[in-house]
Amino acid sequence: MPISTSDALKAALRAEALEAGFLRMGICRPDAIPEAAGRLAAFLDAGRHGQMGWMAERTHWRSDPGALWPEARSVIMLAESYSPEHNPLDDLEHRDRGAISVYAHGRDYHDVVKKRLKRVGRWLLSQPGAESHQIKVFVDTAPVMEKPLAQAAGLGWQGKHTNLLGREIGNWVFLGAIFTTLELPPDAPEISHCGSCRACLDICPTAAFPAPYQLDARRCISYLTIEHEGPVDPELRPLMGNRIYGCDDCLAVCPWNKFAKAARDQRLMGDGTRRAPPLRALAHLDDAGFRARFAGSPIKRTGRDRFVRNVLYAIGNSGDPRLTDVAAGLTQDPDTAVSDAAQWALERLTTTRG
Repeated sequence: MPISTSDALKAALRAEALEAGFLRMGICRPDAIPEAAGRLAAFLDAGRHGQMGWMAERTHWRSDPGALWPEARSVIMLAESYSPEHNPLDDLEHRDRGAISVYAHGRDYHDVVKKRLKRVGRWLLSQPGAESHQIKVFVDTAPVMEKPLAQAAGLGWQGKHTNLLGREIGNWVFLGAIFTTLELPPDAPEISHCGSCRACLDICPTAAFPAPYQLDARRCISYLTIEHEGPVDPELRPLMGNRIYGCDDCLAVCPWNKFAKAARDQRLMGDGTRRAPPLRALAHLDDAGFRARFAGSPIKRTGRDRFVRNVLYAIGNSGDPRLTDVAAGLTQDPDTAVSDAAQWALERLTTTRG
């Protein structure tokens, strides 16, 4: 395909992506992140992935997008906003209620973003000269390092909190990738504009950042509440506060969010019922109740036991003696992590009350 035609196709593709609901689009080559292999190896060698054993699998694909699909010639990176209408840090003040990460307030982003990616991909393959080509779409569901690819595609940069942020989009974004056999003109990569700012590092409750641009997942509340199975280290439990699914602290304080664009898809925002729900009601959920309450939500993937474990840590941190009966009622729960968390919460509340 002639370069002039490729340029025209890229411009039309960008317009289609924005029309479909995406915030930004950029393109890079599959070999655009050669530094990824070394960074991933260092992260794994230090054990900072914790129980996420899947990160140590298929590392040749994860660190080299070209190896994942050798026929691919371009990677189209897309960002979609889920910028909240409120300050998530405000939810930390209501200790008898749980703080849930903003991205989980609405529909599961995997489903929403993937459908949008497929729409854009189908459009691309319907264009003259592209009919014989192929695409593959990914939304955090394959060994694809979306954040470094997004930086290589010029969407933004990985900040000191390791999340993607941009001068025009802030850091409240979901990322999706379309790999294609089409040759498309790449965009210039972005560089860091964090400067001397340390807001995201200093606010972290558990000191999960051993250095700027580095994360130790074993201390990250998002990891602890979503990925970590079994009891959480007692040293970290008091630091979790009332965060029961994820943590937005480092995202919420980023000054680049003054440029964040409002979310366009209300499905990602939810109806408000998942913002600061009462801990008492959540602790009483059985498996069926949990599944019903969080149907269509990414929260469902954690399962009832892990979620209620988190709720009990929040109850223990609440200092609210009115929740003592809730903790006491779960000390004999069949799940050992739940019963352990209940006993811990009961002891905390009893000591507080005393």
